[in-house]
Order: sequence, then C-alpha cells, then structure tokens
Amino acid sequence: MPTQITQIDDAERGITIFRVDGDMFREDAELLGRIASQTQSENGNSIMIDLADLDFLDSESAEVLLKLEREQGVEIIGTEIFLQSVVNAAERQ
Repeated sequence: MPTQITQIDDAERGITIFRVDGDMFREDAELLGRIASQTQSENGNSIMIDLADLDFLDSESAEVLLKLEREQGVEIIGTEIFLQSVVNAAERQ
C-alpha cells in the first residue's frame, strides 16, 4: 500500500502532526523528514509524526525516523498501536 501523509496543523497548541498510513520505506521517511523540516521552518510549530495507521516500516526508514527524533526534536507517536497491529497480523498467520 502506498504511503499517505496527512498534515494536521494545531495552531492553538503550536504543533503540526503528520499522520502516516500505508507502507513506509527509506525514500518515504526521507521525504517526510524534508517536509517536516520545511514546515517547522515556515511556521515554527513542534512536529509530531503519528505512526498508528502504518502497515509496514522497514529498518532503513526506522533509522531515518530515529534520526529525526534525535537531531530535530520530532516526536514520534502511535508506535504502540503499530506494534500491536503487527503482532495481531503475525498471530493470524
């Protein structure tokens, strides 16, 4: 499933959330990083990346996301839901 990124701006809280659906590969994570950096530069909002609706995440994209978190202060949310969906899918097989 292709990656879909939805941007949600919350001006009251000063945050921008990027909700990610589908499969994420390195190129997708790098694109998301560029979009997040540009958005943060333009509006000064804190950035959150929501992975709750993600279906697949490869190790290279996880590395890119970790770098965004460590170096740019991006907050990654929704990982518990993503991990639970992976466990549920594995149990069904």
